[in-house]
Amino acid sequence: MFDNKAFREAIINAVLHNYWASGNEPMISVYSDRIEILSRGTLAPAQTMEGFYLGESVPVNEKLSEVFLQLHISEKSGRGVPTIIDTYGKDAITFRENSIVVTIPFNRLNEVGKKVGKKVGKKVGKKVGNSDVDRPILNPRRQTILLEIKQNPYVTKHELSEIIGISTTAIDNNIAYLRNNGFIERVGKTKGGYWEVIE
Repeated sequence: MFDNKAFREAIINAVLHNYWASGNEPMISVYSDRIEILSRGTLAPAQTMEGFYLGESVPVNEKLSEVFLQLHISEKSGRGVPTIIDTYGKDAITFRENSIVVTIPFNRLNEVGKKVGKKVGKKVGKKVGNSDVDRPILNPRRQTILLEIKQNPYVTKHELSEIIGISTTAIDNNIAYLRNNGFIERVGKTKGGYWEVIE
């Protein structure tokens, strides 16, 4: 249903970097299309956003980190965040005011009685060669972009950036993903054209 290594790293990071002094533990929420792993608190004071994404290890709870190292549950390589990003992209990690959330979508569901690896989901509606292509399940951010485009096919990337609260570069990347996976297509020129959602 999901990548086990990325899931394991997300759980370990949530426990190690949780702000335990607040009296609240990490929270794992399971939905029909995803798992959300929430860690209380923010980055360690000595950590930078760039370092975080590069996998520089700056633990929030040093003593707990030492225990995990001695038990061989984790290591100091800092591979957790890069593993998650390599599998699900930067969009999988969301920074909130007092927490960090990793969203792991269910994009490898198997149908009962089918061969392992057969994806479940809507068909793209067009063919590549002679076979139908299955569409992946979208993360919450891409679902929001798709909904906004559905409601306003003429919406611009700058408008989407303001609505969703991410950079226009991130909007470009998500739109490219939606186009490449057959969720939307552009009708007409860049200026004056509009988006069409492919059902």
